[in-house]
Amino acid sequence: MWSGRFSGLYLREAWRRMRLRIALLRLRLFRHTVQAPDRLIVAPTDLRAVDPHVAEEIVNGRFPLAGRLLETAGRSPFALSLPSRSFAIRLHSFGWLRHMRARKSDVHSNAARAIVSGWLAVHGSRMEGLAWDIDVTAQRVIAWLSHSPVVLHNSDRGFYRRFVRSLAFQVRFLRRMAQYAPPGETLFRLRIALAMASVSMPTRQGALRRAAEALDREFDSQILPDGGHISRNPRVGLELLLDLLPLRQTYINLGHDLPQKLISGIDRMYPALRFFRHQDGDLALFNGATSTLATELVSLLRYDETAGEPFKAMPHSRYQRLAAGRTAVIVDTGLPPAGALSRTAHAGCLSFEMSSGRHRFIVNAGSPKFAAAKYTQMARTTAAHTTVTLNDTSSSRFATSDFLAHVITDPVRIVDVERTLADDGRDVIKARHDGYVKAFGALHERELTLNATGSIITGRDTLTVSEERKNDEALQAVARFHAHPSINLKQMDRESVLMTAPDGETWLFSSPGNTVAISEDVFFADASGICSSDQMEIAFAHPGKPEIRWFLSRRS
Repeated sequence: MWSGRFSGLYLREAWRRMRLRIALLRLRLFRHTVQAPDRLIVAPTDLRAVDPHVAEEIVNGRFPLAGRLLETAGRSPFALSLPSRSFAIRLHSFGWLRHMRARKSDVHSNAARAIVSGWLAVHGSRMEGLAWDIDVTAQRVIAWLSHSPVVLHNSDRGFYRRFVRSLAFQVRFLRRMAQYAPPGETLFRLRIALAMASVSMPTRQGALRRAAEALDREFDSQILPDGGHISRNPRVGLELLLDLLPLRQTYINLGHDLPQKLISGIDRMYPALRFFRHQDGDLALFNGATSTLATELVSLLRYDETAGEPFKAMPHSRYQRLAAGRTAVIVDTGLPPAGALSRTAHAGCLSFEMSSGRHRFIVNAGSPKFAAAKYTQMARTTAAHTTVTLNDTSSSRFATSDFLAHVITDPVRIVDVERTLADDGRDVIKARHDGYVKAFGALHERELTLNATGSIITGRDTLTVSEERKNDEALQAVARFHAHPSINLKQMDRESVLMTAPDGETWLFSSPGNTVAISEDVFFADASGICSSDQMEIAFAHPGKPEIRWFLSRRS
């Protein structure tokens, strides 16, 4: 039997999909009534990195997207079978158009225009499949507006009208789909796309104002007071800022009144970005975050007018940060988001990441950029995080249904956190969660400390079992410490492992009285795709040994 909450999720999702199908039918029936503007006013800037090599590949009929390569032999890529879903999303989103501006030539404009023509011929009016996914359409509108100069350079009037007419219809589509968009990043991007269209295309003043007001509402509902995003994914803020900054500048350049929350919202998001930034410049891998291009982060930080030291804590996003000297430790001390927002959330409560100098030493496995759904789901489990797993079970449990997009159905419900400064100058975090209480009657408590010079990290993991627990079966726990793929692990003795970075910096990981085992691991968030790595494991149990202590000390 389903629980009432679980069946309620099914009913709400079924009702949403039925209403969505009706709305799409109405759009198809009236798609020919769209009024196309006669011109575009401006092309917002794209801050994402440009690769001339990708542009040359595309001109020569090869599409290197999402870790795969498609050779078209002169045909439209939209007439071919695409190598993966991730590839298809990238292709239909048209973000790759930015590479075409690396070579400002007729050849590149002609190639871009031919590919857009191919999309218009195959998908322009069908309104079905992944090409018309809400998030994909929002990304495509932003890309077409931003890179319209490349696509429209030396174009004939017929193509110009088809392009602008399709843009106008896609904007109408997004307006109608707003109420059906998944909450979170997708809805925010949809609002950005509509606001960008309102200033880039001839628009009535009322429509301009409504787009700005709708964007303001997303800042209120999605950006927490500490600047984090409600998804608790550190990378979402970066992705949104890459579109929000050009939008802000476009409003300014055209002399329009800015949405009231745009400037203050951006200023609020920057400190959160700095909070999650490791010593090597990459972002922490929590709750769906994946690898970050250094060029993208640097390009954003150039516009940071709130520059300062990262916060010690994000009280609304519920993360903690220990930092001293060259060392930083970032800890997840929060609950997973509720409902549909949990579709990308991870079961990583009390997990941490640690970086020193120019390297990340201990990480979570992260989320894959381009991989099958099964790997994305594996990356969400507690075992893929630097924390304690009890009885091979995740601290939050996921729906197994694709229909529900694997939302979290049995989450961690309580996390208690204490932050103190010890007499000897150590910064101390104590936290515990109840994710294992329902299934096993056990609480996991973790204590982390960092000394004043940033050279010693101490940790303690404890299982506390309530007296009411009737099952006397032993609880088997494993504390996992995932090493970044660039870090070499060497077993020194049964209780210790030496961690060495490529530049020679070394840290000794030890756990007196316990066996520290090195085992093979998988790192999901590498920029080149899923890759192998190593991890350190400490097994312990209740009641035999309910507590372990471990240490990280810099050697050189």
